[in-house]
Amino acid sequence: MSKTRYSKDWKQIATAVKDASNWGCTKCDRLCLRPGEKPSELTLSQRRVYNLQVHHYNFDPSDNRKENLGCLCSGCHLYYHRFGRGNISPGQLSLFQSNGA
Repeated sequence: MSKTRYSKDWKQIATAVKDASNWGCTKCDRLCLRPGEKPSELTLSQRRVYNLQVHHYNFDPSDNRKENLGCLCSGCHLYYHRFGRGNISPGQLSLFQSNGA
């Protein structure tokens, strides 16, 4: 995926969308760590591996309309793209798949 398709202010847009969702996944309601946040002992195993990502519903990274953006944890985002509902390349998927998956 080409980074040139994202607007120059993408980081600010993505942070605002994540803030609006209270840093939670809109699909599974999992809370994700905010930048610089340190997990407590109780949440370490639950939250460490989950990063919140902003998804473009129409798969167009240049379309940053509010209704086209949603927050997904890394697991839900990968699941969404893995089953042919996205614009992720097979090479990118292989980075996250384990043997036999």
